[in-house]
Amino acid sequence: MLRIRQPRALHVLVTLAVLLCAAASTAQSDRALRRYLQIAVAPGGAYVASVEGDAPLSGSEPQVQDLVIRRTDNGVQVVIALPCGRVPQCWPGSPAWTPDGKQLTFTVRAPGSHARSIYTVTLDGTHLTKVLSFDGTVIELRYGPGGRLAMLATEHAAKEVGATQAGVSLVGEVGAVTPEQRIATVDAGQLTWQSPPDLYVYDFDWRPDGNGFVGTAAPGDGDNQWWVAKLYAFAGAGNPRLVYAPVDAQQQLAEPRLSPDGKTIAVIAGIMSDFGSTGGDVYLVPFAGGPALNATAGMAASARGIAWNCDGQLLINLLARDQTQIASLSLRAVDRKLHVLWSGQESLDGKQAGLSFGCPAGVTATVHESFTRPPEIAVGSIGGWHDLTHVNAGITMPVEPRSMTWSSDAFTVQGWLLWPQHHADKVPLITIVHGGPAAAVTPSFSGPSWIRALLEHGYALFRPNPRGSFGQGEAFAAANVRDLGYGDLRDIMSGIDAVARAAPIDTHRLGITGASYGGFMTMLAVTQTDRFRAAIAGAGISDWISYYGQNGIDQWMIPYFGATAYDDPYIYARSSPISYIRNAHTPTLVYVGEYDIECPPAQTQEFWHALRTQGVPTTMVVYPGEGHGLRDAAHVADLEHRVLAWFDQYLR
Repeated sequence: MLRIRQPRALHVLVTLAVLLCAAASTAQSDRALRRYLQIAVAPGGAYVASVEGDAPLSGSEPQVQDLVIRRTDNGVQVVIALPCGRVPQCWPGSPAWTPDGKQLTFTVRAPGSHARSIYTVTLDGTHLTKVLSFDGTVIELRYGPGGRLAMLATEHAAKEVGATQAGVSLVGEVGAVTPEQRIATVDAGQLTWQSPPDLYVYDFDWRPDGNGFVGTAAPGDGDNQWWVAKLYAFAGAGNPRLVYAPVDAQQQLAEPRLSPDGKTIAVIAGIMSDFGSTGGDVYLVPFAGGPALNATAGMAASARGIAWNCDGQLLINLLARDQTQIASLSLRAVDRKLHVLWSGQESLDGKQAGLSFGCPAGVTATVHESFTRPPEIAVGSIGGWHDLTHVNAGITMPVEPRSMTWSSDAFTVQGWLLWPQHHADKVPLITIVHGGPAAAVTPSFSGPSWIRALLEHGYALFRPNPRGSFGQGEAFAAANVRDLGYGDLRDIMSGIDAVARAAPIDTHRLGITGASYGGFMTMLAVTQTDRFRAAIAGAGISDWISYYGQNGIDQWMIPYFGATAYDDPYIYARSSPISYIRNAHTPTLVYVGEYDIECPPAQTQEFWHALRTQGVPTTMVVYPGEGHGLRDAAHVADLEHRVLAWFDQYLR
């Protein structure tokens, strides 16, 4: 039974406990999985460029990354020789084809630095030419009309772009002015700023006439201000023109895309808890100004990406419960409706709307994968793709996936049961709660990872998409506002019951884990029920009030709580695991990155300290140098070892 009790007094206990990890790998396969990180198809459709690399057997991101050009007719490839060599963290990025399709432009990050250089290379991998050296980060290279190159650049960047990246030490004057990410163009090796110095630009698009840009931007710390960004038109580094500001305080903006005639900006708007985790409705905003139109109002799905295709048609990447879809949207008022062009239980990853477009050829490219099918690059028409690569052929996952739906309160909730192959008897079940909360579990191939290791050890995995997740429209995504940890936890617990009715689960051997929002939900779950015999919380949140003053992204909280922690402390305390810590009895392993600015280590430490004080078995690990999510292969391997050992200890 769930039990929700009123908060006791909150205690902030400040101590220091950092456990350095020992690199240990329990890899279940001796074959690395090839990961395709970015792709771009050439205008004529004859070539696809990709940034890719072999993931370490720990399952972390590739430490050595290649830039590859492949022919789309026969798959013949050329690996580009990078100027800093084929070494860890000599990373290429943001591949963009010149409008004539004869050269590929890309960035290179020098190892141990945030600085970037821009290079071009010809189709055969020769004539590598430096275009620009820049002291700072450069992302999102895009060619516009007339062959001009634009980008997002941060001069003198102190960290990599994004709040999930490792932060910097809090030393010296805290709260000083931070570098802003700006739109810039490069002409004849010279960089020219195209947006003002006091705005952080998150995403942008060229105007079709080449006379400026549209983009989402906000002043101040770029890690924190995305949740209040507005839509602007830029024409040089002077004052931009405000085009649209959300009228709903719960809405964030993502992926502004200007129509080929320059008259309409399509943008995704909705409640979103993380930059880069996109979901919402599609709004059409007049470039000249005027009211915005919600073109998908009431849609029982979430738009994850948008793009104008080669014919000027608006395409949307949708998540509709367990289906990924590519749909077109007519702009004519008389027949404005969605037309689904492709649907499947797969994940698609490309530049826009899950695809990369080769215009005017009309060829599309994507990286597709599922729970049982490893990632490969596919090319062709939408829905008529064929695999261009077969690098991961033969790599399998020991899993039988099943999409599940169940009733919880007034909702029909969806999630995934990942069943270990060749197990018919009752098995232990581990629930994995996704991050966010505005996110969703979609079919993806885990490869070597702790998820694979758990399946091979005979654990069934339950991956729910409770209220607050993408996939069922905006009302569902906002259903946990001012209710974090209540209705969403009921959805998860009723989902576990549904799984137990549908499969031979040993309900006396239940575990729970998750990171970020999933870490918070894990911490809260063990204070609300004793059904779990073991728990692992990564980068969790134990006390929303203290968290409000500790994290570097407090703007995300106001749409979810309705006020600041200082204006309405009760609503924050009501959802804080530390408020109910006396109820916790479940052995809980907690871990976090040393420089996590999204979920600072103090939150993990507070929960660990409380459990330890009460005699509940617990271990805390702080991974050095890491941000929000582990990237170092040795750290990921260490976590895999600990996850298996913890669950084996308490669920076997």
